[in-house]
Amino acid sequence: MLVPPWLESLLSTAFFTICPRHRDAPRSECNMFCLDCKTDAFCFYCRSTRHKDHPVIQIRRSSYHDVVRVAEIQKVLDISGVQTYVINSARVLFLNERPQPKGSTSKGVSHLCEICGRSLLDPFRFCSLGCKLVGIKNNGDANFNLSTKNEEIEEIREAMARRLPSNEEEELREGRQQDMYTNTPTPPHSNSRRRKGIPHRAPFGS
Repeated sequence: MLVPPWLESLLSTAFFTICPRHRDAPRSECNMFCLDCKTDAFCFYCRSTRHKDHPVIQIRRSSYHDVVRVAEIQKVLDISGVQTYVINSARVLFLNERPQPKGSTSKGVSHLCEICGRSLLDPFRFCSLGCKLVGIKNNGDANFNLSTKNEEIEEIREAMARRLPSNEEEELREGRQQDMYTNTPTPPHSNSRRRKGIPHRAPFGS
């Protein structure tokens, strides 16, 4: 099976609407998708009550476009050939094709998406999961099946590991912008600069 049965539903789902069941709750945005049910998006509270033991992935947003963390999606899909990005310290990929920025041109660009022609940062084939899906339907020379392993997959994963270590990626938390900056160490106190080996005797008594 080149394409899992839930993928097309995921790519056509509208996320970040308000959950009608938990409209007044603080975490009512529908940003989760169940791989078993393959239905509409749902919120944090629906997950704990209606999808408790189901495989669920969380969708996030970048510049009004839906993204998913590589750490989550690579557990259920072969994402080889899809361009990934580091946004707020997390490695993500886009669900669907995005419009090319106005005024930009592909002239002189080394890497382009095979489906939509969007410029890519690295030598990947597709800009999103949606474009890879179209490529599979058109050519059949790629797939999403995790059981298919080849040298290309391993090379891409090694490149990803070099750019962002996997253990660091697992520790990232959403919305912590301060993690993007390195804290400046506090300068040592002047007393800590005493030369070693010089005894400091107590004053003599009167």
